Amino acid sequence: MSGHSKWATTKHKKAAIDAKRAKAFAKFIKGIEVAARAGGADMSGNPALELAVSKAKKNSVPVNNIDRAIKRGAGLTGEVVDYTEIIYEARGPQGSALLIECLTDNKNRAASEVRVGITRNGGTVADPGSVAYLFNRQGVVRLPKGELTEDDLLMTVLDAGADEILDEDENFAIVSDPSDLRAVAAALDEADIAYESDEMEFLPSMKVELDVDGARKFLKLFDALEELDDVQNVYTNADLSDEVRAALDEEQ
Repeated sequence: MSGHSKWATTKHKKAAIDAKRAKAFAKFIKGIEVAARAGGADMSGNPALELAVSKAKKNSVPVNNIDRAIKRGAGLTGEVVDYTEIIYEARGPQGSALLIECLTDNKNRAASEVRVGITRNGGTVADPGSVAYLFNRQGVVRLPKGELTEDDLLMTVLDAGADEILDEDENFAIVSDPSDLRAVAAALDEADIAYESDEMEFLPSMKVELDVDGARKFLKLFDALEELDDVQNVYTNADLSDEVRAALDEEQ
């Protein structure tokens, strides 16, 4: 799940976890295919492909799937892989905003499915630019807290260009300028600090706190969009307090 804010832990049913795992695999596979198409199948001469493969392996994508994706993307299987990145904007309940990032080989299908996903689940399709200005593109590295303190982490990544560290319950999120993302990840590698993801993300400039009713409606919208095959990430400025999350958990 993208957004990764506190309410991301609201649902923990096995079926949902399995579905998200399959979706995550598909996301990494697409990334490999795009990189292989752009720069060829040789990782030594294609840094983007090397990075995409590294991320896939770190997230336990099977090696056979990775190899097939490289060959497919590079055109070695006779298939043509041509993805387009599109960002859709939407409004959710109580003034919340969503950016929906798609990577698709069929723009018409993606547009139709996203529009239906929004309108059937209580959202409103927003005009281009009317939501995007609420978000900033930044580099984000996420890692489990473990025994780490925020000060420990800051000492490790400050010189690499980290701007701030966000406390996300069981995880830390290190935020940086996109151009410093690789340096921050490298600093963690050098310090033998394991991290779960290092991605470019759209982070909200300010949050919108939802009440229980709004949160219930929002999660239905968010989940419906996340399940779409062409959707890579869903970013939002919605925020759920501990009290709201507790109330939702009681409804499960």
